[in-house]
Amino acid sequence: MMAASVGGVSGYLGSLMLSKRMALSAGPLGHLTLPGIALAFLYGFDVSLGAFPFVILGIIFIWLFHMRTKLPMEALTAIVFATGVAITFMFLPEEKTVSALIGDISQISPSATAITVILCFIIFLSTRNIFSKMILASISEDLAKVEGIDVRKDNLVYLGCIALTVAFGVRIVGALLTAALVAIPACASRNLSTNLNQFSYGAMALGSLASIVGVVVFWLTGMAPGPMIIMASTSFFLISMAFVR
Repeated sequence: MMAASVGGVSGYLGSLMLSKRMALSAGPLGHLTLPGIALAFLYGFDVSLGAFPFVILGIIFIWLFHMRTKLPMEALTAIVFATGVAITFMFLPEEKTVSALIGDISQISPSATAITVILCFIIFLSTRNIFSKMILASISEDLAKVEGIDVRKDNLVYLGCIALTVAFGVRIVGALLTAALVAIPACASRNLSTNLNQFSYGAMALGSLASIVGVVVFWLTGMAPGPMIIMASTSFFLISMAFVR
C-alpha cells in the first residue's frame, strides 16, 4: 500500500516536473536526504523522518537562493545536494550504504504505512490544486501574475510537495533512484497521452502499478524492491514507445 501510494503520487508530481523540465531535480534532492538517512541509521529511527528535515532545509535554501540570485533552480539544487552528499559520507556507516542508496521496505511498520498513505493523498491534492497554475507560470510568469496567481507561493508549495515525495521515495527506492521514480512513469504516460489530464493521471497509474510490480517481485524472489520498481517503470516506458500518441 505504501509503495503504491508513493509510486502514484511520484508519477503524478513527475508529470508536472516533466512539463517544467525539472524531472531530474528529484535525483539531487534524493541525494540531499542522505545526511538524514545516515542519522536515522545511526540512531535507529525511521528513514523518512530523517530524510524529510534535510530535504526541506535544502528546498528552503534553494528557494531563497533562487529569489536572491535568479539562477536556475537545477543549478542551485546541484550546489546544495553536493554539499549534503559530502557531509553524509563523512559519517555514514559503510554497511548501511547500500540501504541508503537503493532503499529497504522490509522493516516498515503499519503505522508508518498509514501515515505515508495519508500524506501522499495530501500531496496529490496540493499538486492538483497548483497544477494548471504552475503550467501557466512556466509558459509566462507575467501572464500568470496578470491572472492573479501568486507564483512565489505556488512555487513554495510545489517545492514542498517535491520534498515530501522525495522523503517518502527514498524509503522504497533509496536516494540513488528517486529521480527515476518520478521521471520514468511521467515519460511513459506522455508517450501514451493526448491531453494534460491523460498525461498526469496516466503517470500516477503507471507509477503506482510499477511500485506494486516491484514489491511483488521482492516478495517472490527476495531481490531488492527499489531496483525492481525502477525496472518495472522502464519496462512500461519501453512498451509505451510502441504506442506514441
